[in-house]
Amino acid sequence: MSKETSIDNQLLLFLDQLKYERRLSPHTQLAYKKDLSDWSTYLAGEMGVNQLSEVNASQIRSWLASLRASGISSRSIVRKISALKSFYKFLLRKGVVEKNPLVQISSPKISKSLPVFIREEEAAQMGQTLAIASEDWKGFNARLLVTLFYYTGMRLSELINLKEEQLELSRSQLKVLGKGNKERIIPLHADLIALIKEYIQKKQDQFTSTESYLLLTESGKKLYPRYAWQLVNQVLGAATTVQKKSPHVLRHSFATHLLNNGADLNAVKELLGHSSLAATQVYTHNTIEKLKEVHRKAHPRR
Repeated sequence: MSKETSIDNQLLLFLDQLKYERRLSPHTQLAYKKDLSDWSTYLAGEMGVNQLSEVNASQIRSWLASLRASGISSRSIVRKISALKSFYKFLLRKGVVEKNPLVQISSPKISKSLPVFIREEEAAQMGQTLAIASEDWKGFNARLLVTLFYYTGMRLSELINLKEEQLELSRSQLKVLGKGNKERIIPLHADLIALIKEYIQKKQDQFTSTESYLLLTESGKKLYPRYAWQLVNQVLGAATTVQKKSPHVLRHSFATHLLNNGADLNAVKELLGHSSLAATQVYTHNTIEKLKEVHRKAHPRR
């Protein structure tokens, strides 16, 4: 068996490229690893295939059929196909394979779900709830965490990795290191700046930690994803009626409220760190729905 063209060996090289060259987030790297490991395990176990030269479109279809039979959603299957496509682009670029079996594979159709967001009056209520419940460190953490999400539209990974050195409070802005190691600048509201300054002062009084990250847990350690999820879930549960209660709901709300109040679509794209305008356009649906409601209520011939 040729080690150079074995599936597992090339997968390791591909994952190294994601980590060291493309510098994708640990979460994204883990998702690629899981999806591609599932594929290689299926080929080895069900087909006895370990070499890339032995892989064909029929085997890939068989793998996808097994995923459907096990109840995997279309959205997850599309993600796995996307991971496999990225892997084969890598292999073709390196000259490891000459043909891509995925050109014969069609991705399943998935219905596009609209972003979940909170109403503007719920956002106001949320701010009042946070102001009351910020006496201890965990409460104050919840206040700054949720306010940052809603005022900046940052992703969870971007926020928990935010360092004090990325803040430019004198210029009312911060720098974010987003997907693909791309840097963007987000303006800061005066209320948020005041809250950040208060947080930093309290942090200096409470901890002797040398951590450079802005947000710390009660033990003075860097925030971790589950901690942030739990705090956001509690706040959204207390102040809103949305069924989904994740940090991304606040990112969606940030974008939706900006567009509802007349923000330029390209500007919102830059603030969110989207690579293409198509990813931002999903938020315009909510804007259009609001315009329809205004039209329905205000038009004289209604």
